[in-house]
Amino acid sequence: MTQLPLVLRAGTPGSVRTRADRIGDQLVMTFAIDGSMNQGALSPQDGESIAFAAFTALEKRIPLIGFVESSGADILAGIGAAHGWGTAARALVRCSGVVPVIIVVTGPAVSGPALFLGLADAVIMVEHSYAFVSGPQMVRQFTGEELTNNELGGPAMHARTSGVASLIAADAAEANMLVAELLRYLPPHADVEPTTVASNDPISRLTPELLDIIPESATGSYDVRDIVRSIVDDGEMLELKASWATNLVTAFASIDGRPVGIVANQPQSLAGTLDISASQKGGRFVALCDAFNLPLLTLVDTSGFYPGKDLEWRGMIRYGAQMAFAYARATVPRVMVTLRKSYGGAYIVMDSKNMGNDLALAWPTAEIAVMGAKGAVEILYRRATAEERLALERSYEERLLNPYIASERGSIDAIIDPTDTRRLVGACFEILSSKRERLPKRRHDNSPL
Repeated sequence: MTQLPLVLRAGTPGSVRTRADRIGDQLVMTFAIDGSMNQGALSPQDGESIAFAAFTALEKRIPLIGFVESSGADILAGIGAAHGWGTAARALVRCSGVVPVIIVVTGPAVSGPALFLGLADAVIMVEHSYAFVSGPQMVRQFTGEELTNNELGGPAMHARTSGVASLIAADAAEANMLVAELLRYLPPHADVEPTTVASNDPISRLTPELLDIIPESATGSYDVRDIVRSIVDDGEMLELKASWATNLVTAFASIDGRPVGIVANQPQSLAGTLDISASQKGGRFVALCDAFNLPLLTLVDTSGFYPGKDLEWRGMIRYGAQMAFAYARATVPRVMVTLRKSYGGAYIVMDSKNMGNDLALAWPTAEIAVMGAKGAVEILYRRATAEERLALERSYEERLLNPYIASERGSIDAIIDPTDTRRLVGACFEILSSKRERLPKRRHDNSPL
């Protein structure tokens, strides 16, 4: 058996080192930019080394893991350094959707190397690292703002504001552990199913605790992660981008040992409504799961898209379409559970039957409609008195705010007892385990970026 790690291109000059290695139980191809050599400045040969690692991962069908600590292109190498970066970037793009690409930022990631982060499936930033395309000096010259490296591109900023960082690690050792955790759920390449995750948690386990999580008030808040933990194996989930777009939860977990991707509205933040960041976050995650054969579980509790002039002017239409686009083209098994509210356009986007969902479940508490009672009455009965409006709202709630009309139309396959949620979701994924769906052949789609 070959002893790992196995260093490749060992005699090639530059700050990049490539090697075949093993992380956890998974064979991987790695490249590491050594920040102690010329501050990790990328030479033409470094770009070629990164491209070599990427194409080797692609050929051998194993994940590509990059460790980045670079001050940017080597200025003394001239335009050749930029050409090297382009060569590396093109190779990373070739890996997209074929093998998982994970980038770990261990120090500075400046200029071109920072853009590698945007090409990765997941980004882990170590504390005290930072990443930006244009640094504090350029910002000061163009805007007059004084910012530190950490303020401009530190892990906290990328975790909360830009959404670049998927996970934050305290040090390199924890970063390696997080890489191994990601690889527990992702397959080595897109042509195989994810490996089963060992668990002794019986799929027949009932979930009576779910009855107490959702408040009686229609506007009451709760943490949807409590529901996720109740449904999945051993209550374990790996949440990605937890501090960005907090109105939507995206996470890996397993159900009956089967790795799945979970998308869930979070009522604790913006009442679970969808905005630009949530749409980007959800669309990207759904596409990742679809690329690597992870079934999708969608938990719905949203009153719609978040309204506002600012969002509309910034392109809510374009960004909102990203979520719809990702679900509509997804071919993996898809199960949806409506927990409480599901209104209007957000109802359609959150993996409804119309978007190609396979099996749609709902709790008896579900409210599935074009909009809530108050909004509907205000539009339909503008001239009604306050007393008349209250009566009309009660009538609307009784007649329309329930899952039974949607069930009659076939939009909901089953109305289930919350106590049976884990068992029935597991049964749904078992039924769908042999699903094979192929999209019509074409060069590629035109995603609403």
